[in-house]
Amino acid sequence: MKALRYGNQKLSVTDVPEPHVDGEAVVRVTLSGICNTDLEIARGYAGFEGTIGHEFVGVIESVSEARPSGRAQFQKEPSLTVGLLTPGQRVVGEINAGCGRCDLCHAGDSRHCATRTVLGIVGRDGAHAEFLKLPLANLLLVPDEISDERAVFTEPLAAACGILERTSITKDTSVAVVGDGKLGLLCAQVLATTGAQVVLVGKHDGKLQIATRRGIETITANQAQSRANLFDVTVEASGSATGFALALDLVRPRGVLVLKSTFHGATEMDAARIVIDEISVVGSRCGRFAPALELLKMGAVDVESLISEELRLTAGLRAMKRASEPGVLKVLLRP
Repeated sequence: MKALRYGNQKLSVTDVPEPHVDGEAVVRVTLSGICNTDLEIARGYAGFEGTIGHEFVGVIESVSEARPSGRAQFQKEPSLTVGLLTPGQRVVGEINAGCGRCDLCHAGDSRHCATRTVLGIVGRDGAHAEFLKLPLANLLLVPDEISDERAVFTEPLAAACGILERTSITKDTSVAVVGDGKLGLLCAQVLATTGAQVVLVGKHDGKLQIATRRGIETITANQAQSRANLFDVTVEASGSATGFALALDLVRPRGVLVLKSTFHGATEMDAARIVIDEISVVGSRCGRFAPALELLKMGAVDVESLISEELRLTAGLRAMKRASEPGVLKVLLRP
């Protein structure tokens, strides 16, 4: 099969063997999305080598007869339970695959299992391929109402939903999201569903208009300077050191700064400011897929406007280059 892989400090589209069941499920990928993390891996982030990609929608090709022992790795809605999954069903997949034996996995959450693998990021070949392999417990059914083009956003949308697991946000909370890229736009839309007063800070008129159409206030970084120390919660989703500094400037004393970006390289931090203003710094990585699928089913978020281009998997190198260009949002790959 064809796969987009990183190794020996270079990207390539190459032929590799198809995955075998081996106690897990094999999924035929119908669509995958290039993420900023993919671009960072190609720059050396996480030291990963193999097939990249972790955003996907696909169809179950084959399933092992063996069922996962103990409790499922993820708590799911009854309609999404393991027992209902069979070949031919359309699915998305949680990207963290735990050991299945530790306390975290037995509690139904393998996202911080010490020996987990992560699809296309840590120790497990990813989604920019014709087929991938994941534990059956990681897969969730995609409702018929959700198209492939929307379902492929489940993972990044779940990451945006993950903010709500890490800090309390209500209709009385003022929130600034810094960064008008794919992640920032998704975070702003998800947080707006709580009724919170959300402001998206960015610099690209076309991207900001996506949020404006959803009724979200948008401002530029220069305009944001006049609102320093005013927000209860700020979310850094720009993936840049300047975005981190701005998010820190905007949060009020005793407010919460949520870090969403992962990127290769060090970031300077004004630790004195964090201590003096008693700011809580919260990391937020992966979120649950079920809430994201529900938002997609309800049409509560606009993801179609985030699609810049779709290319064939065989054009993976061109797609990665395209995804790295300024102003480009989501680039999709179709095997």
